[in-house]
Amino acid sequence: MNSNDLELLKQLCEVKAPSGEELAMRDWLLDYITANLSSWKVQPKLVFGDDFQDCLILIFGKPRTAVYAHMDSVGYTVGYGNELIKIGGPKGEEGTILVGEDSNGPIEGKLHYAVKTRSEDEDEQEIDTVLQFDREVDRGTSLTYKVDFRSDDKKVTTAYLDNRLGVLNALKLAETLENGAICFSAWEEVGGGSVGYLARYLYNEYGIKQALISDISWLTEGVKAEKGPVISMRDSGIPRKAYVNKIIELARDSNIPFQLEVESSGGSDGNALQKSPYPIDWCFVGAAEENVHMPNETAYLADMDNMFGLYEYIMERL
Repeated sequence: MNSNDLELLKQLCEVKAPSGEELAMRDWLLDYITANLSSWKVQPKLVFGDDFQDCLILIFGKPRTAVYAHMDSVGYTVGYGNELIKIGGPKGEEGTILVGEDSNGPIEGKLHYAVKTRSEDEDEQEIDTVLQFDREVDRGTSLTYKVDFRSDDKKVTTAYLDNRLGVLNALKLAETLENGAICFSAWEEVGGGSVGYLARYLYNEYGIKQALISDISWLTEGVKAEKGPVISMRDSGIPRKAYVNKIIELARDSNIPFQLEVESSGGSDGNALQKSPYPIDWCFVGAAEENVHMPNETAYLADMDNMFGLYEYIMERL
């Protein structure tokens, strides 16, 4: 990954766009794409507007396959009395710095876990998650991790690699893609909600029945750093095996390092595709990271570069 890619990733991570507020990310992408598409191999058709809410589709040539990259991140919504309500599955630790803005100005406070009540009959505690700040924040305000972007010659550490790295992968693919669609989707961190109508549009207008999910997985006992991106054979969703096998064979032909992932939990935009009423095959392909949904997510440069290369190779041949 070169310095320009790292700078672009940093800018993506700094855009505040938790689930439900993807408009900021969509508009940032529109500005970036408009400024850069003249240098791409094929200039895409841009599809967005009221019928697509805060999402964005790029159409290249005669598309056969769609790549889905969700724009949203985890975060917190401020409830009553600075209580914090999760957006998706954030895993902020005590003292994590959260930022945002309400009608009274900028916010930068700390996440705090406070004992709310203790049951008299059971040895249990209820824990309140609250924002430590010098005033009460407007209820409904969204907060996200303060981004501290760090990189060295092996890895990147920052908040929101999930899924700004998946978005970067889609933008890198867009530079050389001749035939295909790229969908920047919404609400993935809270279970989806946009993929169904994006898939409907692509199926009805272009007959697209194949998809790759450009998202970030996690390092586990079976998935190691710097061994290549993962091709997921299953998580909480189970894609059609004939299609997954096709992706695996293409990956093997590419001679680009990759790993096979088999998980019992977790999910992606692929789950939403599987639940849609359209016969669309899907497969998750993405780099793995440490510290998932924390402010210090870490992914490795070699895995990122191999993710970029694998997508370019596979999309040329699907």
